[in-house]
Amino acid sequence: MTDKKAFYAKLKNQLEDTTNFPSDYMYKFIVPTNGGQQEEVENVFENKGAVIKTKKSKTGKYISISIVLKLNSSDEVISYYEKVEKVEGIISL
Repeated sequence: MTDKKAFYAKLKNQLEDTTNFPSDYMYKFIVPTNGGQQEEVENVFENKGAVIKTKKSKTGKYISISIVLKLNSSDEVISYYEKVEKVEGIISL
């Protein structure tokens, strides 16, 4: 758990150094195709004005999900990462 806190603290600093909010932020995730993970991820961003693009892997075992969303702060960026990290099998890029 401490690793995640350190990761998010570092991410927050990087975002605040490089991003002028409000700003568009792109999330990239990879999820297995065999469960409802794609839907779970999309539900987190539903009704938020997000632009969501998906692409299946060559083998069809995974789906990459790109999500662009206008956000107002580094804390808001991190809050979405924390929501989707609960999705089973998800990989955040």
